[in-house]
Amino acid sequence: MSLLIGGIIGAVLGLVSLIFWWSDFMTIIRGAFPICLLLGGALAIYVGVDELQDKIREERQRHNENLEKAKEEIELAKAEAERYKEELKKLKDTKQ
Repeated sequence: MSLLIGGIIGAVLGLVSLIFWWSDFMTIIRGAFPICLLLGGALAIYVGVDELQDKIREERQRHNENLEKAKEEIELAKAEAERYKEELKKLKDTKQ
């Protein structure tokens, strides 16, 4: 109950103070506005750069995965070509 009464008293005093010191309040707001914009812009730049780095990292990983798949396919093709060469050689040897 005492917390409720204290909250009501604080709200009333805050409202009265705001009415009497409106010009001082606006001075503080005018001073804080550019700082808020500056900090918000810096945060947006940081998040944007971080997101860009994540995209680059994902693209590199995808590229490396595709490269590994291509290398595996090349190795399989080489092995198959070698097997065909051996079969061809056996067929030539059996004909002679």
